[in-house]
Amino acid sequence: MAQVYVSIGSNIDRERNISLALQQLADDYGHLQQSSVYESDAVGFDSAPFYNLVVGFRTRVDPFQLQEQLHAIEAASGRERSESMTARSLDLDLLIYDDVVMDEGGLILPRADITRYAFVLYPLAEIVPDARHPVSGERYADMWSAFDDSDQVLTRVVWPPVT
Repeated sequence: MAQVYVSIGSNIDRERNISLALQQLADDYGHLQQSSVYESDAVGFDSAPFYNLVVGFRTRVDPFQLQEQLHAIEAASGRERSESMTARSLDLDLLIYDDVVMDEGGLILPRADITRYAFVLYPLAEIVPDARHPVSGERYADMWSAFDDSDQVLTRVVWPPVT
């Protein structure tokens, strides 16, 4: 079974869509290793702030099937895929699939967002600090320590939401 890590983000009906994604992923894949939830500003476009987190789980599904399943969960939340950077009901991105390194059929692993965005790297480093990036070999904790997050502020969110 492959160990995978998926980033989850939403800035439309955030609590509802994050909760639905977590439930669907747990139903489909079992136990989820889950980071804290963080609020962050949209990066690269003007929009409402996002909630973001990373989950890990084990699966027998190949990376292409997994990506299709993640897209189906997004669609069920009302996500309409587009090439432009816009608000999203749900964004599920496959970050890591074991130590696979690939760029094939529109799927790039490991996902470059790991090294670009605090809202991806920090939650990943939180749940697997000693795991190593498949390309650089660096520990995620060390990558986070060296990351310049001065323009990407993260605020931990109480989760699950208090109603």
